[in-house]
Amino acid sequence: MNLIFINSVRTNNFKDELIMKKISELWQEASTQLSSREVVIYGVYYDYESDYKGDYSLSVAIESSKAVENNVQISEDSQYEVFNVNVEDDQGIINTWKEIWSREEEGTLNRAYSYDFEKYYPDGKIEIHIAIK
Repeated sequence: MNLIFINSVRTNNFKDELIMKKISELWQEASTQLSSREVVIYGVYYDYESDYKGDYSLSVAIESSKAVENNVQISEDSQYEVFNVNVEDDQGIINTWKEIWSREEEGTLNRAYSYDFEKYYPDGKIEIHIAIK
């Protein structure tokens, strides 16, 4: 999968007091650049300092067949566990991430910490793909 990064931030889920502001601004800025609602949009998590408690980078991206400067290739051979987000719940994305972290703490999810991504479909469906070992 070839993704073009629209914009990015570096943050931490637990130590960055401005996390919600940074992520909101990231998505607001990206939405002004994304003219078509008929594309799949990605929130890509990568460049992990350690585990989910450490710093990481988050980028908004779209798929593309073009090779350009700010694109990243995510291997189709990577293994992912897919979590479906309850889009009826205002806290659906946050609750799904809490489930992911809980499963990791329990030892039932062995994360690779390479590239994880949220996948936003034009019809409103959201999936979170977690790279696993």
